[in-house]
Amino acid sequence: MEKMAATSQYLHIARDLAARIAKGEFPEGGKLFGRSMLASEYGVSPETIRRALRLLADMKVVEIKAQSGAIVLSTDNARRYLDSFEEHASPQSLRRQFAQLLDQYDALHQQMIQFTRALLKNRVHVVEGEPLPNYEITVPKGSPVIGKSLGELKYWQCTGGTIVAIRRGANTILSPGPYAELYDGDVIILVGTPAAAEASVQMVAAEKKQ
Repeated sequence: MEKMAATSQYLHIARDLAARIAKGEFPEGGKLFGRSMLASEYGVSPETIRRALRLLADMKVVEIKAQSGAIVLSTDNARRYLDSFEEHASPQSLRRQFAQLLDQYDALHQQMIQFTRALLKNRVHVVEGEPLPNYEITVPKGSPVIGKSLGELKYWQCTGGTIVAIRRGANTILSPGPYAELYDGDVIILVGTPAAAEASVQMVAAEKKQ
């Protein structure tokens, strides 16, 4: 943990110094404060300052001279370093947001499973008085949806209903994904409006013989 904290410190200091150089606080050709003074200002060890300055030197923001200390080379390079820093920081932020979304998805998925189990246990065909009633729709023989996946059918886009489960004989597929296929005799457990249920009935209806 201490090593990680030290790494974070020198990166933060390097970024802060680059920002000060980019703003003109330290002009090109000018000298930065001595290592001891910077260490005192940032409240870190001289070694941490040395690492920060070495990083800036590698990026051609400053030049480190044995007797003169750190000399500012380029404000443009300081700006480029800041841009590079932001580009590298962005994926970290995205990873944190992605992890949060995964947690939210897992929680929602568990709620959907619990809801579906309760629905199947009660064998409810339509729940009256609910804003989004639940329906059971059987796939008949000769239906054009047989053998096709939910993604291929664009089921949600075409009907506006959400399939929370597919009952197939004695088995139940909970929260079926876009690759789940429909077969003759499947019972679709649908959550949606009456219009969504009607659209689903029309979609799975058997093709009429000419």
